[in-house]
Amino acid sequence: MIGGGIAAVRGALGFLTRLPVGYRDGDWAAFRSSPATFPVVGYIAGALAAVPLLATETLPAPTIALGYLLAVYAVLGIHHLDGVADLGDALVVHGDRERRREVLKDTTTGVGALLAVALVVAALAMGGLALAGLSPRRAIGVAVAAEVGTKLGMAAMACFGTASDEGMGRQFTTASGPRSFVAPALIALPAAALTWPYPAAAVALGGALAGIGLPWYWATRHLGGINGDIFGAANEIGRVAGVHLGVIAWTLS
Repeated sequence: MIGGGIAAVRGALGFLTRLPVGYRDGDWAAFRSSPATFPVVGYIAGALAAVPLLATETLPAPTIALGYLLAVYAVLGIHHLDGVADLGDALVVHGDRERRREVLKDTTTGVGALLAVALVVAALAMGGLALAGLSPRRAIGVAVAAEVGTKLGMAAMACFGTASDEGMGRQFTTASGPRSFVAPALIALPAAALTWPYPAAAVALGGALAGIGLPWYWATRHLGGINGDIFGAANEIGRVAGVHLGVIAWTLS
């Protein structure tokens, strides 16, 4: 049981991050059938990506924002941005469901892809700038909670979502069911208390979940379900939403 859990976490870290965890046979299968590993990765990767926020009281805010942006993509990689790009092209294309699915699989980069990626990266950078205005403890609490919330949203997609085709999305949705969501939800819940007694972390967690819901809803309505691109896009959009809403909650508390 313990060995299987370690394999699942190793598979999750290998798929969701750039951390050098190595790879062994069975890691992928263990990960895709263990949605609880999503928020575990959120804690680990979120904490590592938040390291530049330790200097919010000593370095200029733009420098902190740049450091946070670079740390996020150094730890978590840029491969999920490919999903943002494909979603951007699918959003602007004219046509029916099948046409949108074709665009998602097309390797050509269109103007919709460029705009979508630019907006997501710029929004994350601005979120980092907003985090730079907080104390280190508060900034890190919001950033980690947002990352955990994003990964919890991906677990929700795996447990409750319906795949649109036979690709990667189906490998997650067929391996888990609604009952499987209890474990990731319980694991993610402590992240809501990272800024206790203030609600900023809780709002960041919920905001990331709400951000995940936007591409998920669109894909269900316009594609007939989710796929690997939607998982990737949701990961990026959820993080941005969580960070911004967490900072807003802090300024209003």
